[in-house]
Amino acid sequence: MFFKKSLLYILLLCGVSVTGFGQGFLKASGTKIVDGRGQNVLLRGIGLGGWMLQEGYMLKITKEAQQYRIRERITDLMGPKQTQEFYDAWLANHMRKIDVDSMKRWGFNSIRLPMHYNLYTLPVDQEPVAGKNTWLEKGFALTDSLLNWCKANKMYLILDLHAAPGGQGNDLNIADRDPSKPYLWDSEANQEKTIALWRKLAERYKNEPYIGAYDIINEPNYGFSNPEEDKNGTKEKVNAPLRKLMVEITKAIREVDQQHLIIIEGNGWGNNYNGIFPLWDKNMALSFHKYWNYNDQASIAHIIKARDEQQVPVWLGETGENSNVWFTDAIHLLEKNNIGWSWWPLKKIGFNNPMEIKSNPNYDALVKYLNNGGNKPKDSNVYSGLMELAIYSRLENTIIHHDVIDAMIRQPFSNETKPFKAHLIQNKSIVYAVDYDLGKNSFAYFDTDTADYHTSTNKRSVGNRGRIYRNDGVDIAKDSLQYEKYYVNHIENGEWLQYTVNVAQKGTYTLKINAAAENAAGRITVLIDGKTVVKEVAVPNTGDAKRFATFEIKNVPLKWGKQKIRVLAATGGYNFSYIQFVK
Repeated sequence: MFFKKSLLYILLLCGVSVTGFGQGFLKASGTKIVDGRGQNVLLRGIGLGGWMLQEGYMLKITKEAQQYRIRERITDLMGPKQTQEFYDAWLANHMRKIDVDSMKRWGFNSIRLPMHYNLYTLPVDQEPVAGKNTWLEKGFALTDSLLNWCKANKMYLILDLHAAPGGQGNDLNIADRDPSKPYLWDSEANQEKTIALWRKLAERYKNEPYIGAYDIINEPNYGFSNPEEDKNGTKEKVNAPLRKLMVEITKAIREVDQQHLIIIEGNGWGNNYNGIFPLWDKNMALSFHKYWNYNDQASIAHIIKARDEQQVPVWLGETGENSNVWFTDAIHLLEKNNIGWSWWPLKKIGFNNPMEIKSNPNYDALVKYLNNGGNKPKDSNVYSGLMELAIYSRLENTIIHHDVIDAMIRQPFSNETKPFKAHLIQNKSIVYAVDYDLGKNSFAYFDTDTADYHTSTNKRSVGNRGRIYRNDGVDIAKDSLQYEKYYVNHIENGEWLQYTVNVAQKGTYTLKINAAAENAAGRITVLIDGKTVVKEVAVPNTGDAKRFATFEIKNVPLKWGKQKIRVLAATGGYNFSYIQFVK
């Protein structure tokens, strides 16, 4: 209780709103984003990557992974009619009201919508009349539905032009860019279409306070001065074309909408603001993107400096794709500095996000073909695999990673641990190794490799090497011999796992540990509520790291009710599947 009161006091001192959704339009007030009542608003959101714009990695596609190429290659396999049917099903299933309802319930207050321009208007080279804009109802209707779901939940919706006409950079997948066609930057027609699209959006949503902001160009990454050697614009010193276009977009928006907050992003994937200042509008915020670096004050010093010098709010518009440890540390750092955030993405085929879309055998075969070639899959199998994938993208068919949500919403300001699953201990009850408590590293578990910091260290370190089941640093593998069974592997000296259990009957128990080891070096220590009850019991050699066998630790006293059991690797080198409690 003292901690909660202290946190509330700190937030109030910092001017941070703790009341949730406010009233009226979001706007800039000095270095803060505030609502219509002038209250500080701390945005906690997620971007809907993969919905309107599929980046190949979210679908496990690594070759020719721009959306337009994925679509062309699928069309070659099963024809345009069935391809259109898949994309219609994908848009209808991937994002629905149940998703927004769930996000609100989990603790998020905003959504960033990555828009693909081709859902709102035709590409320049497909316009029936050159210089004219054909408006497509599909994108606007999808946006209207999403906005209505946000309104129902009192959540802000931030519009993000993720794929601009022509593409805004050399990272081709991000903007679904076709390099054979003119860039956004070398095509006046593409720039005019971009400006016109923003004017159209602003005209449509000018009176909608639940539209939180306009994020006008996602992740520009183009070397204007030296495109050969500075491909993604990270070293660009001038950024004149980027500034010019953003000024023109702002002018077009302000012709019809004087109320909405406008968010801009620097070059070099959002972080290079050289030449962008001074700002040209009084109601703006700066976005930056943050991936795979340390979560210390130095990692955000550049944007804090810009915030203070320009007297403008900042917002972390995109981050994620890492471990729970990284998520918790990043959010703690951001909120301590009164910086709101939007994670990336809500769902994909992959595990380090709130929802994981499950694959299927026919889709796996398609991915293998698209990435590696070989025998062409049957059109009926391609169709079946893709339609099943679209159905699997529905929230109720995904794997919901509550550990990821907990790491983002609760853990940044709490060291408390919670049970991952309810463990009622009766005679012969089993607790699986992978079902250790929810909580921070060093509190719910301890692992020596917890996150990927490769942009700081130039060395990749993935945390959970298996990239499966949970998103902490604990290494987890799937048991190939048992359906939906997992075990902890790569256990190193000093690592431990904690389990909050509820014992139905006090007594002395035998712990049957199911483990596998190629040698007899491993040793286990067991602690209950912080006290050592068994010290350095040898893990038997089973002859193979995947050949599991049970050994016994006898005479372990358990009291009635809740207690915390820690299994410590005094010496690692073994794999751990489960504990069975025998009274």
